Amino acid sequence: MLQSLSTVDLAVVILLLLFLVIASMYSSLKKKSSDEYFMAGHSLKWYSVAGSIFGTNIHAQQIIGMMGIGYSIGFAQSHYEVWAVPAILVLVYVFIPIYRKRQFFTLSQFLENRYNEHTRLVYTVLMLAFIMIQLIGGFYIGSRTLGILLDGTSFEPTYLQGILVIAGVTIVFTVFGGMESVVIADNILTVIMIIAVLTMGTLTYLQPEIGGLSGLLAIDKAGANKMHLYLPANHPKLPWLGIFTGLTILNFFYWTTNQYQVQRVLAAQTEYDARLGSLAAGFLKLLIPFFSIGAGSAAYYLFTSRFGADVVKPDDTFLTLLRTVVPVGYGLVGLILAGLMCAIFSAIYSMMNSVSTMLAYDVFRKYIRPNATDSATVRFGQLGVFLMCAVAVLLAYTTYDPTSSDNFFLILANQTSYIKPGLVVAFFWGVLWKKTNPIAAVIVLVCSPLIGFGCDFVYNNWLAQSAFVRDTFGETLNFLYRVFLIFVIGSGLIAALSVYFNKRSVQSRDHDDLTITFSGIGGALLRFAALQVPILLLVFADVISPQTAALPAALVTLGLFGWYERRQTERPVFYQSDIFYAGLLTGAMVWIMYYFA
Repeated sequence: MLQSLSTVDLAVVILLLLFLVIASMYSSLKKKSSDEYFMAGHSLKWYSVAGSIFGTNIHAQQIIGMMGIGYSIGFAQSHYEVWAVPAILVLVYVFIPIYRKRQFFTLSQFLENRYNEHTRLVYTVLMLAFIMIQLIGGFYIGSRTLGILLDGTSFEPTYLQGILVIAGVTIVFTVFGGMESVVIADNILTVIMIIAVLTMGTLTYLQPEIGGLSGLLAIDKAGANKMHLYLPANHPKLPWLGIFTGLTILNFFYWTTNQYQVQRVLAAQTEYDARLGSLAAGFLKLLIPFFSIGAGSAAYYLFTSRFGADVVKPDDTFLTLLRTVVPVGYGLVGLILAGLMCAIFSAIYSMMNSVSTMLAYDVFRKYIRPNATDSATVRFGQLGVFLMCAVAVLLAYTTYDPTSSDNFFLILANQTSYIKPGLVVAFFWGVLWKKTNPIAAVIVLVCSPLIGFGCDFVYNNWLAQSAFVRDTFGETLNFLYRVFLIFVIGSGLIAALSVYFNKRSVQSRDHDDLTITFSGIGGALLRFAALQVPILLLVFADVISPQTAALPAALVTLGLFGWYERRQTERPVFYQSDIFYAGLLTGAMVWIMYYFA
């Protein structure tokens, strides 16, 4: 790739990478306390929270994987972005107030305060396992991308060399910079990537074979039908029923119980900064369906027209599109390549920052040296980063095939789907039901992966023998359905065990500040349903089209949030109200889900 770069493009790549390194590593020059090293001194403003959340979220797996799925499957992948909005609202209005009351460093500390130290330990182990899987995947896709970027140059790395480069950069950023460096890098990356994604998407839509978004929709209507959100319930990758069940649970995990994502809101200066930053990140996520996934769907028609059908591998869509639609010599290629290179490292060093935090507070200060000094705590966290990276390098090299043509994003989601639902069960039942028992929570956390394997076995060996089941849900159990089954079975198990242990006087801790009542959430859901059900009935009865219903449905949603805002005792001006922005975000989500039905 780089052999075709102009001098301007190459200069842009080098300057942007140097700026990223210098700006983010500047903070490493000053000596830090443990609070400053792991949590940036709880000083993040809302825009830093938003930029860091988005920078962590839009890593190389997201960019390459999302566009690749848009190319091979279609716009339905947008659910991963659009349907994240309900989870963001739950984070903002349920979990942020709870997490910030006691200034937790890690979510495992919350579990210990709500349940007991055993739940804290189990969460730490499960999250480290989850991050290890993500880290291995990040090394794989990152090394593969570096190889393609540097293909044909004297700098072209082997698969192993690419992994070692990424691991080395990760260690430098995480060990020497701490969270402040990570956040600065995330914010710079966010700006670069927004420009890059907008540029790529716009140039793709402007190709004569596409003719803009409206042209794409017209081509798609007569073509492969990729620009629709809802695929059949038995679709092997993205069934619509799995979106509203399993993906809902996965989004709740990612936005409310995932340490390396939530750590940003824990480090915010105020609760308002945490809320507004999370909502702003939600708006940024809504760019991805149109300028990444939609561009991937457009690439399907563009590549078919120019190169023939199925010539490009899904995970190579981004770089092939870069070669095809972005002109060389204006700095645009350099800008996009710099952004992609940054994205290779972004999520990895964000995850490792959380690894160092959990190892320092949930292992070192909890079990090894409770009265450790700040410097000893930081050193232990740094040592943990070295160890995790070493193991991940070995596993990435031995377990992944760099020539694979599968959809990597979906493979990674499937691999981690055994762990996530149990965490959601423990957190949500702990917050919503005061009588949730700590022993019950530990059992469910430990058993959730086993429940998942059991669901696979029962479905694939017994239930799938029924023609009705196969026709309805597919030949094998889709991971989204598995996630929902783990959540349902785990919820039933935690409820039954809580009743049993509470009767035996093994009582749950009673922390009113760590729980809420369900009535507020239930009432909001009922009001939302009361507004949307009539519109949905008109759509299903073919009285109006989904496209016609999109704007009214969005407006009534915004009106509902306006009603909530007017009920506040102290009403801020609209541009300072997080409820106003929450309404705009939810209204945008509703419009997309109707219009692209």
